[in-house]
Amino acid sequence: MVLSDVFLAPIGIMALAALIPILILYFIQPDPRRVELPTVELLFEDTQQDASRPLFDRIKQNLLLLLQILVVILLAVSIAGPYISVAESQTVSETILVIDGSASMQVNTGDGTRFTAAIAAARETTSSTNSVIFAGSTSSVVLRSGGASEVQTTLAELRPTDAPGNLNAAISRATAIAGENARIAVFSDFAGDRWRQAVQSAQARGVQVSLQQFDRGGANVGITARSFSRSNVTLTIQNFADREVRRTVTLGRSQISLTLTPGGVQRVTLPVPAGGGRAQLTPSDDLSIDDVAYIAAPSDQRVNVLLLSNDPNSYFTTALSVIEEVSLTVAQPPTAVQNNYDVILYSDLESERLLDGNVEAGRDVLANGGGVGVIAQQSPPAAYRDLLLIDPQGTGANPTLDRPQQSELTREIGFTPPETYLTGSLTGGQSLLATTDGTPILATERRANGRVLYYGSVVDNDPFRFNYQYPVFWKRAIFYLAGREPLSTLNQQTGAQLQFENVTAVETPDGESIDGQVISLDQTGFYSVGGSQRGVSLYSSTESAVAVESLDEQSSEIDAQTRERETQVPRPLGWIVVLGGATVIIGEIVLLRRRGDL
Repeated sequence: MVLSDVFLAPIGIMALAALIPILILYFIQPDPRRVELPTVELLFEDTQQDASRPLFDRIKQNLLLLLQILVVILLAVSIAGPYISVAESQTVSETILVIDGSASMQVNTGDGTRFTAAIAAARETTSSTNSVIFAGSTSSVVLRSGGASEVQTTLAELRPTDAPGNLNAAISRATAIAGENARIAVFSDFAGDRWRQAVQSAQARGVQVSLQQFDRGGANVGITARSFSRSNVTLTIQNFADREVRRTVTLGRSQISLTLTPGGVQRVTLPVPAGGGRAQLTPSDDLSIDDVAYIAAPSDQRVNVLLLSNDPNSYFTTALSVIEEVSLTVAQPPTAVQNNYDVILYSDLESERLLDGNVEAGRDVLANGGGVGVIAQQSPPAAYRDLLLIDPQGTGANPTLDRPQQSELTREIGFTPPETYLTGSLTGGQSLLATTDGTPILATERRANGRVLYYGSVVDNDPFRFNYQYPVFWKRAIFYLAGREPLSTLNQQTGAQLQFENVTAVETPDGESIDGQVISLDQTGFYSVGGSQRGVSLYSSTESAVAVESLDEQSSEIDAQTRERETQVPRPLGWIVVLGGATVIIGEIVLLRRRGDL
């Protein structure tokens, strides 16, 4: 045995050198001179005759020296830092449990799921004070400094999400709230490697970290991505198993069978049925949530558009007619509007030929939740009135455009400055694109249940009509006016959020109603928002790759102490030594008082 096996700072033993001057002073001090006094000699005579313990008397005479020596020894031992080795768990005063609630934790293990196994293990890893952090699409502290009963109740209430997890953020959050002698215990399948940096950062701060992995199960084939083209959806199917598999994909009345090699990826394109549906991958496997893609779509995907114009522009009508979802009708006033339309567009109209009924038809469309679009012309009819979002003041030419406002209509669209445009100030709504002097070129306004759009470039002198993005813009404009969101917007992946201008009621797939401006999409299924649906599915190759390497097999810079095993750590005993030293000092003071030296 060496001193380092007993002391944290063995050099502290050198404090024993303080004994040298004490012993020197003791040996060089003169012996006391004995003086006999006849007046008291008779009082001590019997005592001297009974004295038969000379060794005890010698110790009694030098007791003060022994106490001083003991104090110095205890002081030196305290400075050296005595300790004993104990199990690491015995030094923990607070345990922070990090529970992985990501989609991959729902893998079926035969006797439950990875998540249920993690919860069972977490129940056995507690201390007197506990905190619980749940790692879903976002990390949240679900319990702070709770006792044994509180942590058990909290763990029982946790449920896994259908979303990709952020274990890195959860471990970082645990590190931030960890106090002295705290331990972080992480329960996860440890898919991916983004969590490693957070563990290393915690260890760098001196926080104890233990990792418990749950990686049973692992045969999986899943839908990992989707894209939309017109009214079709393309699904990406990936085989994460180490053997060839066969799968069938069904959506509505369409069905496609495919064979995937180990690690293989295939894409299938299916028509989206009216009202949407479930794209089902069969047979199922250990992870069922990525075997289904929930596809939301309007029950009637057709948008009925009426263009009222006395001089229809061919580029404009072509841009509208190439939109697969649009059923375009072109009419030249004076004509009565007889059918029901989702959108009415006004362009290049002669004032004397525009009927009041044509304008009132637009207001009826707005009242029914549709949209009205007004395209600028040299002399706009006065009959437009409030349907025109600017106060026209003539025309201008070749302006410089300001940067467009961020919106779905202007996203990634490179607008070309118009050759001729209508000048004037905005009378209502919001300007999304304007000239540098503030004249609106593109503006929108919510009107009751409907929407109004103003396009300020005179259509016959609009160089933007030659741009390949011209049909893209008008498709977005028609969908906006009709209140029809594109399929890519109606369908989201788990972990995303729905954002609203005002507090909105949203019904989740399990039937729960949530009110808010920001709604997290943590469940797969259909969400209902104001009568329309949002399809939410898991599209994540990271979560679907459920066959993960064990921590022992992964090459890692993480210290082996983070694995699920008990390690030995020193428990300082200095406080016991200090307490003993204080006791000796008190005894020395008592002795000095009895001798009359104090």
